[in-house]
Amino acid sequence: MLEEVERWLSTRSWSVTDRPLHQIMAAKRSSGQSVSVVLPALDEEETVGDIVAVIRHDLMHQVPLVDEIVVVDSGSTDRTAEVAAAAGATVVHRDAILPRLPAVPGKGEVLWRSLLVTRGDIVCFIDADLKEFSSDFVSGIVGPLLTDPGVDLVKAMYDRPLGQAAGQGGRVTELMARPLLNMHWPQLAGFVQPLGGEYAARRSLLEQLPFPVGYGVELGMLVDALHLAGLDALAQVDVGVRKHRHQDGRALGRMSAAIYRTAQLRLARGHLIRPALTQFERGEDGFEPRTYSVDTEERPPMAEIAEYASRKVA
Repeated sequence: MLEEVERWLSTRSWSVTDRPLHQIMAAKRSSGQSVSVVLPALDEEETVGDIVAVIRHDLMHQVPLVDEIVVVDSGSTDRTAEVAAAAGATVVHRDAILPRLPAVPGKGEVLWRSLLVTRGDIVCFIDADLKEFSSDFVSGIVGPLLTDPGVDLVKAMYDRPLGQAAGQGGRVTELMARPLLNMHWPQLAGFVQPLGGEYAARRSLLEQLPFPVGYGVELGMLVDALHLAGLDALAQVDVGVRKHRHQDGRALGRMSAAIYRTAQLRLARGHLIRPALTQFERGEDGFEPRTYSVDTEERPPMAEIAEYASRKVA
């Protein structure tokens, strides 16, 4: 490990207990900064309501840390939108944001568009499939941004059990993302959960970053933030244990392909082809191929979007 990373681990890796809530609130009052929480959601009716309710109770009613909770629905076919609204979130459909630009499927697309429907100086992203959710996930990663002006982006780190097996979650992280980062961006080797969906950042940083539209958004954001802001502007906070719905092996394969392609684009911006990934499923006549396109599209920095610029002027 690079000496720079060892130093970073000792100065930019914290526990949620390092910043008591009263200290975070004092920093928020002093700085006058506002906080938005965004939940990208697709068919998450079983969990999204509980997450919204916990954040509202702990971080809006008990203490006013969070100023708005926005759930961006990316085309759910269940009751995600109704459940989220009933729990107290502002719910916006992905397609209603920037309608002149047709939306494409993907998590990164939803996160990118959320910048247009939120106002916070700090934007906190939380996945909508978390179980046994704790508001520490929000206060833990927002805290450093409020108390330390030198920090621009904070990732949550946590244990990820797979069923009853401790520490066996995060298979794409261990098999794809961590090797890529260690080989090509060793300054980022200290991140425990580089692909984790729980992170917070200053709007002033997010609006300058391109957003891969699919599963590559977390890796792309880390790499681009490193180049734009530097390692010392990045941090991570231990928030305990993350429990969520796990993907099957084929879905993980498609996720890995998108992440690899995101890394590839950042290593060599050259002539692009539209790559595909073929997987196999057993059918009546033996194994049958299923081919999926790999996300390569990226949205430009939000600061380049006319509607966003006009909103800031207004």
